[in-house]
Amino acid sequence: MEYVYMTMKSPVGELTLVARGDKLAAILWENDKPNRVRLGAMTENTGSSVLVETARQLGEYFAGARTQFDVALDFAGTEFQRQVWAALLTIPYGDTRSYSDIAHQIGRPAAVRAVGAANGKNPISIIAPCHRVIGMSGDLTGFAGGLHAKETLLMLEGAAALKREKRPASRKPEKVDHSTQGSLFDAVA
Repeated sequence: MEYVYMTMKSPVGELTLVARGDKLAAILWENDKPNRVRLGAMTENTGSSVLVETARQLGEYFAGARTQFDVALDFAGTEFQRQVWAALLTIPYGDTRSYSDIAHQIGRPAAVRAVGAANGKNPISIIAPCHRVIGMSGDLTGFAGGLHAKETLLMLEGAAALKREKRPASRKPEKVDHSTQGSLFDAVA
């Protein structure tokens, strides 16, 4: 089955949304490494219903009006990678987890580095919130979209990890009052 794509502007740069059939297969970063997510040949299709819906939901997310996504996902990867990516989908909006937390969640507590590698290959960034995975010390760690994008996404969600202070992993972050802030999405309009 052929992949189709469209691009959209966002506060974290231009995103390439990719679908296969009626499911979202990837959200790629503007400066993504070429082989980070392996996809087949792609054709531009700005009328794909799943891509149009994904763009709409991402727009709401960046505007601070959406905390969960509702699009069908098509994760292509190994069984281990899919377990990690499924675990990402359970991290609540505004919260964070460590790589160790994810390893324990999937029943592989010694696989912390492998969890990190799978997290880095997550094809559906933002919706499968790999940006919510931080170092055990509370530090922001590597991110395919760049640390600035990770920081921006966590700031949008009000995650306390942005303070870059040392804190225990998985502590419920403080919430930011978005009612007094402008929309991040407005910044790119």
